[in-house]
Amino acid sequence: MTSTRLRLAFAGTPEIARCVLESILNRNEHDVALVLTQPDRPAGRGRQLKASEVKACALQYGIPIEQPARATDLDPDMLAGVDLMLVVAYGILLKSDVLAAPRLGCINIHTSLLPRWRGAAPIQRAIEAGDSISGISIMQMEQGLDTGPILLQQECPIHPDDTAESLHDRLVQLSTDHIHEVLNDIASGTVNHLPQEDANACYASKISKAEAAIDWEQPAITIDRKIRAFNPFPVAYTELKGIPMRIWRAHIKPHQQGDAGTVVKDTKDSIDVITADGVLSIEQLQLPGKKKMLARDFLNGHPDFFTTP
Repeated sequence: MTSTRLRLAFAGTPEIARCVLESILNRNEHDVALVLTQPDRPAGRGRQLKASEVKACALQYGIPIEQPARATDLDPDMLAGVDLMLVVAYGILLKSDVLAAPRLGCINIHTSLLPRWRGAAPIQRAIEAGDSISGISIMQMEQGLDTGPILLQQECPIHPDDTAESLHDRLVQLSTDHIHEVLNDIASGTVNHLPQEDANACYASKISKAEAAIDWEQPAITIDRKIRAFNPFPVAYTELKGIPMRIWRAHIKPHQQGDAGTVVKDTKDSIDVITADGVLSIEQLQLPGKKKMLARDFLNGHPDFFTTP
């Protein structure tokens, strides 16, 4: 069957969604008739209202925009005449009448290999759990949370030094590379639907700032994963020798005798902290109200740090 141009609606909010939308617009194989994105939010020190990444893109291309604040504000009639809606990190759960409004329903790009890590924070939870592989899943949406049949999956390795940001960037590239294949298969009627194995599902709950507190009674590998998973948000934090700090980068060293949470001096370039198993060597940190800095720069400004009780 010959592929035809689809009339699309697009629902998304942050950077990954903007990248996918721009990729579709630049390929010009299908028509984006409407963009849904979250309302403008206060941002920055001045708390001025700021448009989402997706809204900025839609304005640039002259695409009509709707910004409902809640799921109940989303009128399915606005999708009249739309063949398909693509949803990418929209941030609002869609009701069944909205999911059914486009002629071919709604599809979603999810940044995990479903059914693993359904939910709000799949990238962070994969790193935190020590997974070696992540990826993207493009699925047909249904009322359940990330439960719909899979249209396409692509794997992506998780490197030992990956942060949520670096893994996110590679998954964005996978998304922009493969969404066109799925759209064209849908347009030509050749797309396959593979049901998920619900028995293998696990959930990626939303990240809270409280979770980012470092517990030095945990093993160094667990703490290192948390630091990488919560970079760039909400950023792992602790207090050492009475100084509160956020930890942006660290690495693991072999075990050393001492109580968990004890600061030990090894080199002038790092702050080493004993954990339940191994030593965590802090390389980059941030003090309240300050910019990120290397540990060596912090130590240069705090020459008595190691001798302070």
